Amino acid sequence: MSRRQNYEIPGVDHGSAPIPMAARVGNAFHSSGIMGKDPATNTLPEDGAKQVEFVFANTRALLDAAGAELDQVVYVEVLLADNELRGEVNKYWTQWYPDQGDRPARHTTLRELPGGMKIQLQVQAQLDVANG
Repeated sequence: MSRRQNYEIPGVDHGSAPIPMAARVGNAFHSSGIMGKDPATNTLPEDGAKQVEFVFANTRALLDAAGAELDQVVYVEVLLADNELRGEVNKYWTQWYPDQGDRPARHTTLRELPGGMKIQLQVQAQLDVANG
Protein backbone atom coordinates (compact mmCIF):
# COMPACT_ATOMS: atom_id res chain seq x y z
CA MET A 1 0.00 0.00 0.00
CA SER A 2 1.39 3.38 -1.03
CA ARG A 3 2.05 6.08 1.52
CA ARG A 4 1.25 8.60 -1.21
CA GLN A 5 -2.18 10.19 -1.48
CA ASN A 6 -3.23 11.97 -4.66
CA TYR A 7 -5.77 14.78 -4.94
CA GLU A 8 -7.77 16.24 -7.81
CA ILE A 9 -9.83 19.37 -8.39
CA PRO A 10 -13.47 18.53 -9.12
CA GLY A 11 -14.19 19.46 -12.75
CA VAL A 12 -10.56 20.27 -13.68
CA ASP A 13 -8.01 17.90 -15.15
CA HIS A 14 -4.63 17.81 -16.89
CA GLY A 15 -6.15 16.39 -20.07
CA SER A 16 -4.26 13.32 -21.22
CA ALA A 17 -1.24 13.91 -18.92
CA PRO A 18 -0.98 10.99 -16.46
CA ILE A 19 -0.38 13.12 -13.37
CA PRO A 20 -2.41 14.02 -10.29
CA MET A 21 -3.21 17.62 -9.42
CA ALA A 22 -1.40 17.17 -6.09
CA ALA A 23 0.36 14.52 -4.05
CA ARG A 24 1.00 14.08 -0.37
CA VAL A 25 3.36 11.88 1.62
CA GLY A 26 3.15 12.27 5.38
CA ASN A 27 2.71 15.96 6.05
CA ALA A 28 4.34 17.16 2.79
CA PHE A 29 1.82 18.39 0.19
CA HIS A 30 2.87 19.52 -3.30
CA SER A 31 0.67 20.48 -6.22
CA SER A 32 1.28 20.12 -9.90
CA GLY A 33 0.68 23.18 -12.07
CA ILE A 34 -2.81 24.41 -11.20
CA MET A 35 -4.44 26.15 -14.11
CA GLY A 36 -7.23 28.69 -14.34
CA LYS A 37 -9.79 26.41 -16.00
CA ASP A 38 -13.48 26.90 -15.36
CA PRO A 39 -14.43 23.82 -13.28
CA ALA A 40 -17.99 23.92 -14.66
CA THR A 41 -16.71 23.27 -18.20
CA ASN A 42 -13.06 22.15 -17.74
CA THR A 43 -12.11 24.84 -20.27
CA LEU A 44 -9.68 27.72 -20.12
CA PRO A 45 -11.22 31.18 -20.56
CA GLU A 46 -9.41 33.56 -22.90
CA ASP A 47 -9.65 36.40 -20.38
CA GLY A 48 -6.56 36.54 -18.15
CA ALA A 49 -8.36 38.09 -15.16
CA LYS A 50 -10.90 35.25 -15.29
CA GLN A 51 -8.07 32.71 -15.36
CA VAL A 52 -6.61 34.33 -12.23
CA GLU A 53 -10.00 34.12 -10.52
CA PHE A 54 -10.34 30.45 -11.42
CA VAL A 55 -6.74 29.54 -10.52
CA PHE A 56 -7.25 30.82 -6.99
CA ALA A 57 -10.64 29.09 -6.71
CA ASN A 58 -9.15 25.86 -8.08
CA THR A 59 -6.22 26.06 -5.67
CA ARG A 60 -8.64 26.52 -2.79
CA ALA A 61 -10.69 23.51 -3.99
CA LEU A 62 -7.51 21.42 -4.15
CA LEU A 63 -6.47 22.44 -0.64
CA ASP A 64 -10.00 21.65 0.58
CA ALA A 65 -9.80 18.19 -1.03
CA ALA A 66 -6.63 17.53 0.97
CA GLY A 67 -8.12 18.92 4.20
CA ALA A 68 -5.59 21.76 4.11
CA GLU A 69 -6.01 25.30 5.40
CA LEU A 70 -4.50 28.43 3.88
CA ASP A 71 -2.28 28.87 6.95
CA GLN A 72 -0.61 25.52 6.18
CA VAL A 73 0.68 26.77 2.81
CA VAL A 74 4.39 27.55 3.05
CA TYR A 75 5.27 28.38 -0.58
CA VAL A 76 3.45 29.44 -3.74
CA GLU A 77 5.02 29.65 -7.17
CA VAL A 78 3.19 31.88 -9.64
CA LEU A 79 3.88 31.42 -13.34
CA LEU A 80 2.58 34.30 -15.46
CA ALA A 81 2.51 34.63 -19.23
CA ASP A 82 1.41 38.27 -18.89
CA ASN A 83 2.94 40.58 -16.28
CA GLU A 84 -0.18 42.79 -16.50
CA LEU A 85 -1.96 40.11 -14.42
CA ARG A 86 0.30 40.67 -11.40
CA GLY A 87 -2.20 43.14 -9.90
CA GLU A 88 -5.00 40.57 -10.22
CA VAL A 89 -2.80 37.97 -8.51
CA ASN A 90 -2.02 40.39 -5.70
CA LYS A 91 -5.74 41.12 -5.24
CA TYR A 92 -6.49 37.47 -4.44
CA TRP A 93 -3.21 37.03 -2.56
CA THR A 94 -4.03 39.83 -0.13
CA GLN A 95 -7.57 38.49 0.30
CA TRP A 96 -6.11 35.14 1.30
CA TYR A 97 -3.31 36.64 3.38
CA PRO A 98 -4.28 40.12 4.58
CA ASP A 99 -1.60 40.18 7.31
CA GLN A 100 1.69 40.96 5.58
CA GLY A 101 3.51 39.54 8.59
CA ASP A 102 1.84 36.15 8.11
CA ARG A 103 2.14 35.11 4.47
CA PRO A 104 3.77 32.13 2.77
CA ALA A 105 6.85 32.60 0.63
CA ARG A 106 6.02 33.36 -3.00
CA HIS A 107 7.93 33.59 -6.24
CA THR A 108 6.57 34.88 -9.55
CA THR A 109 8.14 33.96 -12.88
CA LEU A 110 7.21 35.39 -16.27
CA ARG A 111 7.26 32.76 -19.00
CA GLU A 112 5.32 31.38 -21.92
CA LEU A 113 2.70 28.86 -20.84
CA PRO A 114 1.12 26.18 -23.05
CA GLY A 115 -2.41 25.98 -24.43
CA GLY A 116 -3.50 29.57 -23.87
CA MET A 117 -2.73 29.55 -20.15
CA LYS A 118 -1.92 32.94 -18.74
CA ILE A 119 -1.27 31.73 -15.18
CA GLN A 120 -0.40 28.64 -13.21
CA LEU A 121 0.08 28.23 -9.48
CA GLN A 122 2.06 25.59 -7.63
CA VAL A 123 1.67 25.25 -3.88
CA GLN A 124 3.56 23.50 -1.14
CA ALA A 125 1.99 22.98 2.26
CA GLN A 126 2.88 21.36 5.55
CA LEU A 127 -0.18 19.41 6.69
CA ASP A 128 -1.02 17.85 10.00
CA VAL A 129 -0.15 14.16 9.93
CA ALA A 130 -3.62 13.36 11.30
CA ASN A 131 -5.30 15.12 8.32
CA GLY A 132 -6.13 13.14 5.23
